[in-house]
Amino acid sequence: MKERNNLYPVFLKTNTLKILIVGGGNVAEEKLHFLTKSSPDAVVTMVAPFFRDGTRELALEFNVELIEDVYQTCYLQGKHLVIAATDQPEVNFRVYRECRERDKLVNVADNPPYCDFYMGGIVTKGNVKVAISTNGTSPTTAKRLRQFFEEVIPEEIDQMVLNLNAYRKKLKGDFEYKVKEMNKVTRSLVGDEIFQDKQN
Repeated sequence: MKERNNLYPVFLKTNTLKILIVGGGNVAEEKLHFLTKSSPDAVVTMVAPFFRDGTRELALEFNVELIEDVYQTCYLQGKHLVIAATDQPEVNFRVYRECRERDKLVNVADNPPYCDFYMGGIVTKGNVKVAISTNGTSPTTAKRLRQFFEEVIPEEIDQMVLNLNAYRKKLKGDFEYKVKEMNKVTRSLVGDEIFQDKQN
């Protein structure tokens, strides 16, 4: 049977969640960088015996709490998402085990079997956000796809979304009517032949 990606994509309101990153090295800094790039209002705490200068700069810019300490179970208190990114497998596994015992979602960096979620490639253009997943099998592919979509999706797409939203709000009628009207307006964006193919 051919493999497929069975992950369910969601977009989290990270400003209402509390996220913990365990680790202070290169990988932890990379996780923080991509998290804050996509969600600059994320509520993040990091715990590690030391932090890189780059991590400290990011933490200052995005109001990230840094705790200089070895990982302890108490740091899971009140957290919703946890990322284990230390260079010590035994610590990462402990974080994973203790998160599962407490029903917390956890991601162990570069270790798919110990991940409840993956941090995929993300493209953001205003209100439009595209997330890319390779099911944890090839981060490099996700990165290349992200670069591709960043180039081909125009910045102006956000204005289109805002215009369509304003038009939708002006429509009167039930849901079915609004769907039909929005289809009429957006048909030219993808070409009439696509709609004709679907009807045939």
